[in-house]
Amino acid sequence: CAMAAAGYDFIWVEMQHEAISWEQVARFWRTCPGPAAPGVRVAYADEREIQHATDMGAAVIVVPTVDSVEEARAAVDWTYFPPMGRRSSGGGQGPSSLWNDVPGGYRQTWNDNVVLILMIETLQGVEAARDIAKIPGVDGLFAASGDLGNFSGFGEGDAEYEALITEVATAAREAGIHACAPLRWANRPEFTCFQAGTEGANIRRGAAAEIAQAEERFGSSGAGGSPVTGTGTSALLANLTAECGAITYEADCNAAVEQAATAASSMGATEQAQVVRRLREVMGANPAHAARIGEIAARAGLTVDSR
Repeated sequence: CAMAAAGYDFIWVEMQHEAISWEQVARFWRTCPGPAAPGVRVAYADEREIQHATDMGAAVIVVPTVDSVEEARAAVDWTYFPPMGRRSSGGGQGPSSLWNDVPGGYRQTWNDNVVLILMIETLQGVEAARDIAKIPGVDGLFAASGDLGNFSGFGEGDAEYEALITEVATAAREAGIHACAPLRWANRPEFTCFQAGTEGANIRRGAAAEIAQAEERFGSSGAGGSPVTGTGTSALLANLTAECGAITYEADCNAAVEQAATAASSMGATEQAQVVRRLREVMGANPAHAARIGEIAARAGLTVDSR
């Protein structure tokens, strides 16, 4: 409920990777109706998955790993009512309770209101992206930063990787639809919709920021202690904790490390020591990623050993 009321346009529930049921998802949406629109990343583009999502109340459908025009058309078929698609007009809490007061009627306005985003995550998907983007009913292509690296073998910043991202963004732009990406790419002008952090990352970021702000203001003196001068590192430390405390998306963690290390290289000794300490904590909590984190920090001008 906190996420639904936090100011996002929509919240997507994870049904591709999480072990939750549609019954649980329906309860989420029934209990926390907004103001963010309910959305979901389904596991694949088939009638059962998308029909469950829409009947339970989803207004945003995100389909992963779309590799071909045929898969994209299937997603459109099961998302939209005729004549645009082949969605069955059934029951569920979506049409019966969540959206029963929609002006003009749920069935009559659905095709104009639903949002369908297709994720391009593989080399096959990139090759087909321009044709996929032109299919009526597709509202956006999502350049999947992590899996495009996973499937291609290239990493963010590599020329080959950036060419894949550019191709997806170009396909969306030329088709007049949204190009979507992680929020950390908000500075890339070709993208117009973004995926923010996970619920866990937001909780960690908020908690870390609150603790850091309290430490900056009061130090370790406790209640009644003398205020201390803030260091300005709160946001950096909070972001490191959020993205790397429990790594969900490695690319997001790596970006947070680079941001913190770059900023720390021009800080004073006290502030730099805070960043180094937090990076060591992150490396200790994620030993499989420690070497890579150290490399990114060193490249940005900050030496960090895991100790």
